[in-house]
Amino acid sequence: MSTPTSPAQPGRLARWLDSDIWHSFKTSPMAMLAAVIAVLCVFCSVFAPWVSPHNPFDLATLNLSDARLPPAWQEGGDKRFLLGTDDQGRDILSALFYGARLSLAVGLASVLLSVVVGVGLGLLSGFIGGKVDAFIMRVCDVMLSFPSILVALLINGVGRAMFPNAQDTLALGVLVLAIALTGWVQYARTVRGSTLVERNKEYVQAARVIGVAPLRIMFKHVLPNVLGPVLVLATIQVAAAILTEATLSFLGVGVPPTSPSLGTLIRIGNDFLFSGEWWITIFPGVMLVLIALSVNLLGDWLRDALNPRLR
Repeated sequence: MSTPTSPAQPGRLARWLDSDIWHSFKTSPMAMLAAVIAVLCVFCSVFAPWVSPHNPFDLATLNLSDARLPPAWQEGGDKRFLLGTDDQGRDILSALFYGARLSLAVGLASVLLSVVVGVGLGLLSGFIGGKVDAFIMRVCDVMLSFPSILVALLINGVGRAMFPNAQDTLALGVLVLAIALTGWVQYARTVRGSTLVERNKEYVQAARVIGVAPLRIMFKHVLPNVLGPVLVLATIQVAAAILTEATLSFLGVGVPPTSPSLGTLIRIGNDFLFSGEWWITIFPGVMLVLIALSVNLLGDWLRDALNPRLR
């Protein structure tokens, strides 16, 4: 006599396509448009050496006679340079891809560091409570009393003073640290509030009764239940980190000049804006706006999709 076979379980992709989040994404034209723009920006940035028509930072290929050429559709433009060139003869389109690559790398690295520090301290503060909670929250209050851009300027300035002859990698590390130390507070306060709610629930009490170690309860049971708001906040903070990096680079204290980002390109173009070479600063600015806007729109959609009250 044959035994009945159980129906095959759907795979992860099938479950994802049947989820509420995917349905919300499919029915939101704004989220789909933002995702397309973000994917295109990330693709062009990651694969810049292959999709760029030129290497704007290869000195052997630069020609000063090509400097400050307008876009190809304007009079005096060159079809080799679709968006024109800067004061050194670098192709603006290629510089956008390479600059966005660096800006995205700094933004993502700083947000990842902020998440690790903020989530860890917030989880510790909310679960343990007492003097540990009071101390961590007072540190958060002190950090929130200073404008984030001033804290980033201070940390980056101290790093440059301590390592005046630092390599580009170390300088980028100091920049990532400066941005991360101004962004971890939001994660810590968000996770602390969620942890205060979760630690009094039945599953946490049951784990304590059977003798589960506190660290195991924190990271295996409580942490997965407080990551929803963190994911939304991290998505939005990526755009803020990219804008902070662009601001620091525009002020001349961000990315090293040998590795220009979008902020550096905007600063360089600002010197020629009033002389008529608008394309040197306008196109990097548009690229920066597209990246920040698309990420912010995705963050807004994700916040609504994960909110059970809106389902």
